[in-house]
Amino acid sequence: MRSEISRRRASASAEEAATLAAMRKWFFTRKPDAGFVLTDFPATLLQAKVFDEWLDARDECLDGVVAGPGSHESLVTHYHQLGLLREIEELAA
Repeated sequence: MRSEISRRRASASAEEAATLAAMRKWFFTRKPDAGFVLTDFPATLLQAKVFDEWLDARDECLDGVVAGPGSHESLVTHYHQLGLLREIEELAA
């Protein structure tokens, strides 16, 4: 029982910081001209804005973003405003 009490679940902000740290390491160690497809990242508006800053720092840009079921409305709005949001129907055509 004590071990369960002493083991605290990481807070949401700590989990988000760990995710951003891992993704930052990946992003800045890959070759700049290497394409990529990400799933489940960014998952929050904060992650999206940080990712945008990383892209700007390397003078890169996204070709498009597909929002899957359950995507946060704030993410959908963010990428829609940037003109990057793609509809599933668009991709199927």
